[in-house]
Amino acid sequence: MSRDPEAGEASRLPPVEQLQSRVRRGPDPFLVVCRFFSFITALTAVLCVFANVLSAIHSFRNGSDIFGGIFRCYAVALAIFVAVVETEWSFILKFWKVLEYWAGRGMLQIFVAVMTRAFPDISGQRRELIALQEISSYLLLACGVIYVISGVLCIGFLKRARQRKETSKDQAARDLEELERRKRELEALLLAEIE
Repeated sequence: MSRDPEAGEASRLPPVEQLQSRVRRGPDPFLVVCRFFSFITALTAVLCVFANVLSAIHSFRNGSDIFGGIFRCYAVALAIFVAVVETEWSFILKFWKVLEYWAGRGMLQIFVAVMTRAFPDISGQRRELIALQEISSYLLLACGVIYVISGVLCIGFLKRARQRKETSKDQAARDLEELERRKRELEALLLAEIE
């Protein structure tokens, strides 16, 4: 009684269901935390946009602070850019490689926070606007400092490595599903041919 070597090898392979459960274990908790922090940073940048837009409108209405209004317009543009960078859009990161690194991203956020905080209304007429500027700038400053410290500790490198691993797992799961679908199709063709 001779055994077929191919049949013996096939029996040692794990079933497709076991492979699928190994490939799909759920999202990486570290990447979930990173995405949440990116979301918080983007929201903070949007808050800076709002504060700078209100300040620019106030500066242009007065007419006496045109340069402050122009400065605020630049702050608005940079804060929008910070929010877009947090989406990690590949088109942006392709042209601004330094923003792939967390230290570079943190320095940009700190710069925007300083721009938002600069030139407060010293007349004291608009206390709500000053409070909004301070809150948004300090929040973005905190996010920037966290990014710089995390960048120095190479957390961004770890995140990119885990993202690549997650992408390869997703691709493996899609390939496995495609193989399973083709297997069912071939089995159906074989049964139809036998009958």
